[in-house]
Amino acid sequence: MAINLDLMRTPPPGIVLVRSIRGKDWSLNTYRYVILLVTFIAYTCYHASRKPTSIVKSVLDPAPHNSSPDGYPWPVGNVFVKENGFGFGKNKGWHPFNGPDGTSRLGEIDVAFLACYSLGMYVAGHLGDTLDLRLFLTSGMIGSGFFVVLFGMGYFWNVHVFWFYLLMQMLAGLFQATGWPSVVAVIGNWFGKRKRGLIMGIWNAHTSVGNISGSLLAASVLEYGWGWSFILPGGLIIVGGILVLLFLAPYPEDVGFPFAHGPTTPKADAVPSDMEAQEAKGSGEQEADDDIVRTGSTLRKSVGLFEACLIPGVIPFALCLFFSKLVAYTFLYWLPFYLSQTEIGGEYVSVKSAGNLSTLFDVGGIVGGILAGYISDKLRARAITAASFMYIAIPCLYLYRQYGSISQTMNIVLMMIAGLFVNGPYALITTAVSADLGTHSSLRGDSRALATVTAIIDGTGSMGAALGPLFTGFLSTIGWDAVFYMLMVCALIAGLLLSRQVAAEISEKTSKLMRSSSGRQSHEAPTTQPLLSDQR
Repeated sequence: MAINLDLMRTPPPGIVLVRSIRGKDWSLNTYRYVILLVTFIAYTCYHASRKPTSIVKSVLDPAPHNSSPDGYPWPVGNVFVKENGFGFGKNKGWHPFNGPDGTSRLGEIDVAFLACYSLGMYVAGHLGDTLDLRLFLTSGMIGSGFFVVLFGMGYFWNVHVFWFYLLMQMLAGLFQATGWPSVVAVIGNWFGKRKRGLIMGIWNAHTSVGNISGSLLAASVLEYGWGWSFILPGGLIIVGGILVLLFLAPYPEDVGFPFAHGPTTPKADAVPSDMEAQEAKGSGEQEADDDIVRTGSTLRKSVGLFEACLIPGVIPFALCLFFSKLVAYTFLYWLPFYLSQTEIGGEYVSVKSAGNLSTLFDVGGIVGGILAGYISDKLRARAITAASFMYIAIPCLYLYRQYGSISQTMNIVLMMIAGLFVNGPYALITTAVSADLGTHSSLRGDSRALATVTAIIDGTGSMGAALGPLFTGFLSTIGWDAVFYMLMVCALIAGLLLSRQVAAEISEKTSKLMRSSSGRQSHEAPTTQPLLSDQR
């Protein structure tokens, strides 16, 4: 069935239209830029549609001090200075989230979304390696947007039943699971391993850009009713799904180029080939490339979950992501709520101000993702880079909790630094590491495991992402110190889980250094011996 779907695949209609207008096709590099742009926009829409719940938490479950004035000047201008209340009155909230157990219920809808997201990820990854990724991704985006919009319609329909909001979050989570395995698989199909960390580090900025745009979009319409904070991001991801349907070519051979990891030579059985090398092939090998284009679709076959788990490094990185994503998603879902309930420089910020201010955490995350990718490429050490970032994140989290309330400037600086080190390894593992393992040499180039491996790693990470917001909902009632201690312990565990990979990378680099040193000595030996004999 999957093979028949592959054979029937045609270029996306938008690309067909562009070809007919231009009268000629794009180059391979142009296609790569288009793929980067379309997948960037797609996952920006995914993350933008996840932000509304964090923005409206303080409206659904307001705290007594939220009515305090917040008209102090922020360094970035008056974008953070807005009136409070948004038409709800003081401490009104929205039933069923404004009772004594309101904070816990907010945590429950977060965990409902993320639990369905993580469970759906395993199925979505397997389907992504089997079905047409373009249609699969499009259906996921439109379905996700539909249920996000329905959640917001609860405001206009005056729905006060908890199970309605819980169900909408669960269904949205299932459709959101289609996103990450699909976009990582597409990028892995189009790009080889050279500079993959840097490319994916820059590309992974869509996570933070989506968080920022979702926060600003949801906060901008909050005063007209919290339902609009869901309807606009939901509509955005539906539009993004239409863009994917029109312009996304999941595989190079769909538009006439050879697959990056296809077995083009006998050596491909041992090491997956790189598209850069295929571009440089002479005309003598053009016929072989044409064969790959014609038969590439039939070469694809799905890899089972168990087989993908046996790929070296998949399990350790998946477990590491469990804890690192727990930390990252706790900030994603609870940072605006934390900011609105924490005294900063002697004053409290409004709900809208807190939502806007929380975007600076993601600004630091953009820098962290790019920096982690660049460093891992230079060192050729993914595990060392990821573990180092997680260890450094521990004191950053402590400093933010202890000193972030001193002043507005201090809060911004420490928040951005924390975002850099928290999101750096999370971005690295979910992008470059997943793509590396999905095209691992142990697969011998005859299978596509990109979506499956990505689903295993990010699905496991999403389980941690589900638990983080859930625990925060309970621990925040004790005190925010308890929440930050939990985050620091999780960051420590995340780093320790990569100890074996770190040791292996250090051992490999040490052995290479010793070999190069011995090679230089043997090269210098013939020149020194004649000199000694001449002296005698």
